[in-house]
Amino acid sequence: MTSTASSSQPTPTSARPGRNPAGGRHPSSWLRGLRRFGYQPRDDGGGDVRSRLAPPFPAPVSRLWAAAGLGRFTGEGGARLVGWAGPLLVTLMAGLMRFWNLGSPKAVIFDETYYAKDAWGLIHRGYEVNWPKNANDLILAKNGHIPIPHDASYVVHPPVGKYVIGIGETLFGFNPFGWRFMTALLGTLCVLMVCRIGRRIFRSTLLGCLAGALLAVDGLAFVMSRTSLLDSVLVFFVVAAFGCLVVDRDRAREKLAAALPVDEHGLARPDADIADRLRLGWRPWRLLAGLCAGLAAATKWNGIIYVAAFAVLTVLWDVGSRRVAGARQPYLSVLKRDLLPAFLSTVPVAIVTYLVSWLGWILSPDDGTGGYFRNWAVTAGKGSGWSWLLPDWWRSLWHYEHEVWLFNTNLHSPHTYQSNPWSWIVDGRPVSYFYESPPAGSQGCPADTAGKCAREVLALGTPLLWWAACFAIVFALWRWFFRRDWRAGAILCGIAAGYLPWFHYQERTIFYFYAVVFAPFLCLALAMMLGAIIGKPGSGERRRVVGAAGAGVLVLLIAWNFIYFWPIYTGTAIPYSAWQSRMWLDSWI
Repeated sequence: MTSTASSSQPTPTSARPGRNPAGGRHPSSWLRGLRRFGYQPRDDGGGDVRSRLAPPFPAPVSRLWAAAGLGRFTGEGGARLVGWAGPLLVTLMAGLMRFWNLGSPKAVIFDETYYAKDAWGLIHRGYEVNWPKNANDLILAKNGHIPIPHDASYVVHPPVGKYVIGIGETLFGFNPFGWRFMTALLGTLCVLMVCRIGRRIFRSTLLGCLAGALLAVDGLAFVMSRTSLLDSVLVFFVVAAFGCLVVDRDRAREKLAAALPVDEHGLARPDADIADRLRLGWRPWRLLAGLCAGLAAATKWNGIIYVAAFAVLTVLWDVGSRRVAGARQPYLSVLKRDLLPAFLSTVPVAIVTYLVSWLGWILSPDDGTGGYFRNWAVTAGKGSGWSWLLPDWWRSLWHYEHEVWLFNTNLHSPHTYQSNPWSWIVDGRPVSYFYESPPAGSQGCPADTAGKCAREVLALGTPLLWWAACFAIVFALWRWFFRRDWRAGAILCGIAAGYLPWFHYQERTIFYFYAVVFAPFLCLALAMMLGAIIGKPGSGERRRVVGAAGAGVLVLLIAWNFIYFWPIYTGTAIPYSAWQSRMWLDSWI
């Protein structure tokens, strides 16, 4: 996932065994055969290695900047200004949409019945509690002013996501707006992060903003941002961890570039000794990535997959960096210099973060009045193995986690909206979070409506976006395998870690909305494909115009598609015939 056509190992111009006179390896016959599909061998030619290790961000077009009266902001200052102004504008748009009428529907929709109440219990008791069966009605009728139970409840997800939801409830009350506030905020910030991540990996503010705008108008991400489910919190921490690793990659490559020798022409050249031996020192962004990955795992267990995937990804990036700098054996160099720091910065940090997230449960009493299973070690587990060595809270927590594992891996209860992961990528079976049929003249249903209206909140990805993303995944696979594009590999890693593990649990009760965790990576893949459609900056004017027109039409169609489905994303009452016209597939009903 680390090698690209423009980020490969430079070598001295002298010939070596196994290389052609131009400096490249003699391709084998099967590699020569792959060229018909677009395969490109690594470019081992000369040039300034710094431009391949740390390519600069493009400056704004001088003529456009001067025409806008901002000529003094050209160059690095202009690039920084545009690099923030564009993403912030996209984020503002996303935030306005997500916070608009956030308290509607004024109801406990879908799994809010678990997480909104669990969050309130965690904030006030330190552990989840059992609520009475009529709690939802009482909460809505009394705006959340109801007594909080003391009896512990059995829950199957770690606490961080519920703590985050509880922050909004603390600020704005135990009501629909309060328990949806933080997911809307994090969903908005995800758009900003995707804009900035896209800008950094593509070295294009346009493509970065395009990726963020696509996420802003994705129906699944939008609905999840307006619902207090754990998956929206999970998405935030996963994207944050990925963004931290991307920044860390750039910082590490800048250190390598700065250490390389410069020839008489001012060009940095590869140096095997430096590339093999240089220690990259303190890497705070990688530590922050480990923290974010740990928070992801402490929100939902599938975040653990991202801990492992991103740990491997950052090591492979280090291999690619040392290869470009001229390392003779980049894998061995990384093994000696980078592997242990990479491991310590991610996996142990994530584990400690996960354990700390249970602090409220750990500090609760073990006399039966604390968290669920908190007293297991001193009751049913008394005298069990390792009781003489491990503290009671550790053994109780381990037992709890084991029980949760059994529950999560053996959940086979049929559900109306369960779906197979094969259908997720094409919007096969969305999940209805809320549905009502108000009569004409009530709850927003127009008075002149013939019959009843339909009012629904449907967790459905914007169809044209997700269907186009199918082609974007194929394009990314081609770019990664045949063009050795590290960006495509990184995006595919984010998609695979959130998607492929569910194929192991096809018999389990699982839902389409789990796919929201890799929706940001789908948007990055689609932005990458749109960038290829537009064409490289050096392409001819006709090519660029035609490409930009084609890409623009697709983006406008996706935006129109989101607007068309807006009523069933927001629970807006529409005539039943209008609702029915939006059910494009029978499986959406």
